[in-house]
Amino acid sequence: MMANSRYRHRRKQFLNRVKRRPVKTIAILPSLVTTLNGVCGFGAIVFAAGGTPIGRFDNHMVIACYLVFIGMIADMMDGHLARLSQSTSSFGGQLDSLCDIVSFGVAPAFIMLNLITGLLAETTLVSQHLILRGLWLCALVFVCCTAIRLARFNVENEKTHSEDHSTFTGLPSPAAAGLVCSLTLVYELYEKTGPTAIIPIILPLVTLGAGVLMVTRIKYPHIPNYYLKGKKPISYLIKLLLPIWALIVYTEISLALFACGFALSGLFRAAFEKMRRKTPVPAEPTPSLLPDSAAN
Repeated sequence: MMANSRYRHRRKQFLNRVKRRPVKTIAILPSLVTTLNGVCGFGAIVFAAGGTPIGRFDNHMVIACYLVFIGMIADMMDGHLARLSQSTSSFGGQLDSLCDIVSFGVAPAFIMLNLITGLLAETTLVSQHLILRGLWLCALVFVCCTAIRLARFNVENEKTHSEDHSTFTGLPSPAAAGLVCSLTLVYELYEKTGPTAIIPIILPLVTLGAGVLMVTRIKYPHIPNYYLKGKKPISYLIKLLLPIWALIVYTEISLALFACGFALSGLFRAAFEKMRRKTPVPAEPTPSLLPDSAAN
């Protein structure tokens, strides 16, 4: 009898958890900004394909990359708007993840795939079919890792109920997308000689590596909360002027350098922490139990 009562109680608890709760109201302004992120991702895919509803553009790949960066700005703003208006909700979090998978998962992978396949079409390599399979694999891994990264973040964030992050576990998906798109911008806008000429060779590997970094447990700092939040000395403000100046004057190169540096910083920090844990701590000499006079 007690077993049946316990079973009914657990069954009732389970049904209460899975019971559908209709969403009756949503926060309009944060949801609009989040939707703008998804719209930018879809527009980036359309432009990367070479066609738009209003015609064709010679620099369609550049526009696609810039749309991804506009989506990043919208992704940063929607959470702040929701917290300022005190309208954070599970609906907003799920909508944000769905838009992120489009803007920071599918769009960068498609940009890389379309750029390299277009360059391959101009060559006469014998092993083009093998290279194309590798490109598809790199793009597929990137998209799947983005989805896994976002799902893991939602679950862990729901468990901890944390809204103010100082670190991320794994490379954030906007940073991974920025890495791919910034290198594409440098290749499209600058002369294809010297270091720029190797970008099509390393871009698929960079895409694959960025996808793997997203699902690792490597810690990455939340840049606004880690570096900009709270009070800082005046010298700290002066130090920020140099990267801001570089970002304004040399936008594309600065974006590529910042994205590469941010992605590598987590690897270097993780390697340093691992080496420091393995380094044995020298044992302190044991003090003598006898007084100095007795020892002499």
